[in-house]
Amino acid sequence: MTNFNYLNISTTRKIRYLKLHQKNAAYIVFLHGFMSDLEGKKPQAFLKFAKKNKLGFLALEYSGHGKSSGKFINGNISKWTRDTTLVIQKVVKKNDIIFIGSSMGAWIALNQFSLIKNKIKGFLGIGSAPEFLDKLMWNKFSNKMKIEIKKKGVINLKHGDYEYPITYQLIKDGRKNKILNKKISQNINVTMVHGSKDKSVPVIYSKKVLKIFQSKKKKLVVIKNGDHSLSSPKWLKILKKELKLIIN
Repeated sequence: MTNFNYLNISTTRKIRYLKLHQKNAAYIVFLHGFMSDLEGKKPQAFLKFAKKNKLGFLALEYSGHGKSSGKFINGNISKWTRDTTLVIQKVVKKNDIIFIGSSMGAWIALNQFSLIKNKIKGFLGIGSAPEFLDKLMWNKFSNKMKIEIKKKGVINLKHGDYEYPITYQLIKDGRKNKILNKKISQNINVTMVHGSKDKSVPVIYSKKVLKIFQSKKKKLVVIKNGDHSLSSPKWLKILKKELKLIIN
């Protein structure tokens, strides 16, 4: 059974996280996607990888996600970025970091480069989705949907068998967190992995992330027939292989 911890970041908010402590080793920091949590296969796979390779590990659930406190409708990219920074400062402290950002988690990870850049030594993106709120949601809303969300402040979107609330403040906050027009100068290993059959986020977004980095040690890996989550055993094997290359 996995032992989770909680960090109180205010008198009313606590963040659930999973860690493996290694005193003098780099930490793998896994950041999950939109409306996801730490119950999936990827966090456990990367935790096992960290144990095997004697690395530290950290993964957290942003406020309003999983079993962290708060309501999802009150969250946004800025708040989830702050959640991440606070937990890293508490848990990782002075150790180096290799980020793994899954979908929206890649956006949250990219935001960290302006906050703790000297600690970051590598970055693995999985189905990276920076700026998806405007480009993949708002721009596809009908005029009727845009009027409704502006009037009510929230709209319920259906995705497969699920329905989730999208708030107007979330959309507007996303515009304050534009990252694709930035440049990151650190000469670190950067690998973007994307499924060729990702129906949620086009491969072009991983290509856009690579353009941000001025590092010469960057590459794109497109997994044939891969989906958005890339959580099956054969795809996790590829992700762990690419992570190993980033670390070495």
